[in-house]
Amino acid sequence: MTKEEIKKIIKESYEKNKPAIKETVDTVVFVVVMVIIIRFFIGEIRWIPSGSMRPTLVEGDRIFVERYSRFYSTPKRGDIMVFYPPFEQLKNTPLKVFARLTGFFCKDIAYIKRVIGVPGDKFELKSDSTGKYTVYINDKPLNEPYIQSPYDYTPCTEAMLCGPVVIPEKHYMMMGDNRGNSQDGRYWGLLPEDRFIGRAVFLFWPFTRVKKLN
Repeated sequence: MTKEEIKKIIKESYEKNKPAIKETVDTVVFVVVMVIIIRFFIGEIRWIPSGSMRPTLVEGDRIFVERYSRFYSTPKRGDIMVFYPPFEQLKNTPLKVFARLTGFFCKDIAYIKRVIGVPGDKFELKSDSTGKYTVYINDKPLNEPYIQSPYDYTPCTEAMLCGPVVIPEKHYMMMGDNRGNSQDGRYWGLLPEDRFIGRAVFLFWPFTRVKKLN
């Protein structure tokens, strides 16, 4: 078979399958665009990889993270938020941005923690003679029924952010509910507002743990 004959067969095959190819391409483009729109304007599904938010969230939990409230409000104290930690370098190459928008092959590290301090708050973490730790906001003890234990804490050191500190504008203090096993704001500092991804609002899997969050 000559080269020209091979080209002719390929061309005929393409022309024959052109409508199907076009339909497939159109479908793929539509799906990708819809995924981007849904993830950017509505929300996304995430799974919990660690025990830093125990007992509220445990390893393997599936949650829905909404993203629409960021267009009209800022995070509130007590909100459970998904975010990129300050030390995570976010590259803005076309492939990296596409990966973050769609979730396809995205390797950027995201954390999930609870908002403890908001802009303008005075944050401080204190311990007493029994080893019990208490978060103080504006010099008043914060009621935290959601944490694992007020005694299960990593002791504060000079290298940690335990306060007292007044949280500046557009920054937040984030902490896990499992204070003895959580890499949070005590270790890497305050979180800039532009690092937030969305707010965790619903735990939908496993069925035995279905509940509304926050």
